[in-house]
Amino acid sequence: MNDEPHTTLSDDEILDLVRRLSRPLPSGDQVIERAAILAAGADFTKVIDWVEAHDGRPEEAVVAAPSGGLHGSHFEDSGARPAPPHRYILPAAALG
Repeated sequence: MNDEPHTTLSDDEILDLVRRLSRPLPSGDQVIERAAILAAGADFTKVIDWVEAHDGRPEEAVVAAPSGGLHGSHFEDSGARPAPPHRYILPAAALG
């Protein structure tokens, strides 16, 4: 694989990348970190498209809403909101 960022990757190269960067979960599934994909210099969108095409799903994360403070009254909503996923979960069978 070329070390140049955002090179075009084949499905086999993406599979190799995901195998290398992922780690097992106690459930038997695999997890891959968003930061690891970005640090690898791969085409992030293409890798995530591959993950989703193989039944991968983003891990849900919640960011606490601001409360009080100097600018607290400027925020309309008081609930939590979703954050970009930090990890993606793949079924064990996806990495064959």
